[in-house]
Amino acid sequence: MATLVTSGRTAIADSIRDGALFMGWGAGLVAWDTAFVTEDTSKTQLVTPVGYRKLTESAFCTPNANGTIVVPTGNFNVSQTPTNHLYLRFTFDFDDAPTAQIRETAVFLGTVTDPALPLGQMYFSPAQVTNPGTMLVAENVPRINRTAATRETFEFVVTF
Repeated sequence: MATLVTSGRTAIADSIRDGALFMGWGAGLVAWDTAFVTEDTSKTQLVTPVGYRKLTESAFCTPNANGTIVVPTGNFNVSQTPTNHLYLRFTFDFDDAPTAQIRETAVFLGTVTDPALPLGQMYFSPAQVTNPGTMLVAENVPRINRTAATRETFEFVVTF
């Protein structure tokens, strides 16, 4: 059996970084409020999509105990050279689904939106997305009650 080596993992991270990356968020199921459900590794779509946001920032990064990127899996620093660790940040604006309840998030690669929409649009309703793309990572979260007074930021480090 062949082994995917670090340079191959770095090449995957590099090719994904250049793709159409969006984060989708969804309402999930109300039942998750009392019986939290972990992510299903075979899922391909959100259970109850609320909207999709274009990538705000991406960077290669390296693990570092004192790093400035802090995620639940550890600390990282930005790397100027490609690595097999990819930092992704998505910032949802005040008016992105301002009354929604969010219980699920996912990063999608290759998302396609309605071509008739304005070029600078960053947030899309499910009806404005013609193909969510391939789900790359998913995370169920404790319910977030959206409000127009908050901006939500989600950060991930995906290791290949």
